[in-house]
Amino acid sequence: MKLIHLYADESYLIAQAAANNRKAQHELYQQFAPKMLRVCRQYMKDLHDAEEVMLTAFLKVFMSLNKFENRGSFEGWIRRIMVHECLSALRSKKPIVFIDDVTISEEPSDDLDQSVSYEDVQHCLDQLPEGYKVIFTLYAVEGYKHHEIAKMLQISEGTSKSQLSHARKALQKLLTHHLQSNYGSSSI
Repeated sequence: MKLIHLYADESYLIAQAAANNRKAQHELYQQFAPKMLRVCRQYMKDLHDAEEVMLTAFLKVFMSLNKFENRGSFEGWIRRIMVHECLSALRSKKPIVFIDDVTISEEPSDDLDQSVSYEDVQHCLDQLPEGYKVIFTLYAVEGYKHHEIAKMLQISEGTSKSQLSHARKALQKLLTHHLQSNYGSSSI
């Protein structure tokens, strides 16, 4: 289905949506929902949980539209709301556990094929401990710095760095194993 944009100017669309124009809100949702569902899915293991979090976050987006000052990217502003809502949802289910010292039994291979699919990576990310997954996603996908992650999650900067290091090793090991078992050793 091809979307026909009713509003040519994004700032006008945002203003209309902030004024509770349902058509403008619907268009904003249609425009950003697919990307934001992917953002939420990176944090949430279950697609239904990701959809629920995304819908809750969109409600917050629409309630806060008057706070957007048309400085910077509107998509980035929505994305931050999605990330914060995902973190809140994860915290409400159970505290995020950060594992201090984990021994990874075998060294991961450095020769992973560069054509790893999004689905393969997401499958392996879902197998990581919650703390690893959250910090890896915040750092590697969202681009937050360690001091920002530490502040958001109320942990030390060192814990953030340590968790990222462990997450990378574990993810690489999981990807290697996943690709070998699903595609044979010729893919890696």
